[in-house]
Amino acid sequence: MVEELEESLVFIKPDAVAKRYVGEILHRFEVAELDIVQLKQIQIDSTLADQHYAEHVHKSFYPSLKDFITSGPVVVIVLRGNRAVARIRALCGATDPSEAEPGSIRSDFGVSMTENAIHASDSVDSARREIANFSAFF
Repeated sequence: MVEELEESLVFIKPDAVAKRYVGEILHRFEVAELDIVQLKQIQIDSTLADQHYAEHVHKSFYPSLKDFITSGPVVVIVLRGNRAVARIRALCGATDPSEAEPGSIRSDFGVSMTENAIHASDSVDSARREIANFSAFF
């Protein structure tokens, strides 16, 4: 089998950081044999929120999403592994925790579409863009 090493950006959102789920979430990635390339706790400011969520800025739900994502620290992680993007997305589960696979991060730790514990890049191209957006912190 040919390995397809990829990098992906993940951040543990303010709700999960406040509830002290960081260690458990990181453990799940390590058990899945994904390598932590970079890791840092940061505060997302208004500018970075707008940059990261550029496709949502003009949508009606964005102001509350922006308020939430800038409300407290996040833990930003770059993970690397074979087919990392798809594997990480599977570990995270569906965006809506009520629809997430039992045992997934969002099923276990999320409470709503916004407060769903974690963000993960949805494609290799998105991962590259998102890693670049957060590169100043590493």
